[in-house]
Amino acid sequence: MKMKSLSLQTRCPPDPMAQHGGFWFPGYIVEAMEAVALFEPRASDVLLASFPKSGTTWLKALAFAAVHRAEHPPHSPDHPLRHRNPHQCVEFLEFAFAESATTADDVFAALPSPRVLATHLPYSLLPERVTVTAEAGRIVYICRDPKDTLVSMWMFAKKCMAVAGSGTAVEEEDTFTFKEAFELFCQGQCANGPPWHHVAGYWEASQRWPDKVLFLRYEELLQDPVGNVRKLAGFMGRGFSEDEEAAGLLQQIVELCSFHALKNMKVNKSGTVYDLKNESFFRNGVAGDWTNHMTPAMAAMLDKIVHDALGLQGSGFTFRP
Repeated sequence: MKMKSLSLQTRCPPDPMAQHGGFWFPGYIVEAMEAVALFEPRASDVLLASFPKSGTTWLKALAFAAVHRAEHPPHSPDHPLRHRNPHQCVEFLEFAFAESATTADDVFAALPSPRVLATHLPYSLLPERVTVTAEAGRIVYICRDPKDTLVSMWMFAKKCMAVAGSGTAVEEEDTFTFKEAFELFCQGQCANGPPWHHVAGYWEASQRWPDKVLFLRYEELLQDPVGNVRKLAGFMGRGFSEDEEAAGLLQQIVELCSFHALKNMKVNKSGTVYDLKNESFFRNGVAGDWTNHMTPAMAAMLDKIVHDALGLQGSGFTFRP
């Protein structure tokens, strides 16, 4: 699918976006959609899904550490997460195909099982074999309060703009202001947006096929990381044994993958991924930061837009559990 045949949205940086399947995507993702369809799932696969800036980096670290804890004990100084960014340990489905969209091969075919992969694609646009085949593995989705997601997306976009421009931090208030980001977000015109449609798709799938799709909330993961990682591991078919629990393995994984630990690892202070500094993926790791960036009126407006949109969809989902 070629971008020149689609209408473009150029107001939302850093890349021009096109609408496809009811959602907005950067052009290179739209062009990679046919290649993504080449993906061949396996029964042991775990696909981590999320709307951008909703806890993706943390979920990648936790899932990777839990699935591979036998060969990579969390206390080991050689653990991959101590030497690689979580985005290098768990690749995005669509990003990998976008980089090799000229080939006719499944770029993940050579990876040994079990594979832990990730995606920002909405449920309705996942490869058909992932969503309709019983042997296609499991999907874990994480959602976050849209207000916090917006703030994080805005700040991340400014970092991406800096890389595309001078390479210095974009701090000027007149360069993609928060007001501009807020207006676009409310219209659903952001990468992989509208966000409420994205979340609702996975929520509905988790209600229909609870054995195939696990739905997590970022805020609940913050409140009870141990309990949620126990649930995550069990869902992925890698539940913790009594001996592992008694040895504190679960807590070790939570500590290894904590925001503080990951942010302060040497690799995440000096390395790069996706042409961005690794540190770009670690801001503050909290809930409720939106109160520092938007007025109560803005928050109420966005809450109403989300509530009304979800109501029209009739999914029964609410961001407040």
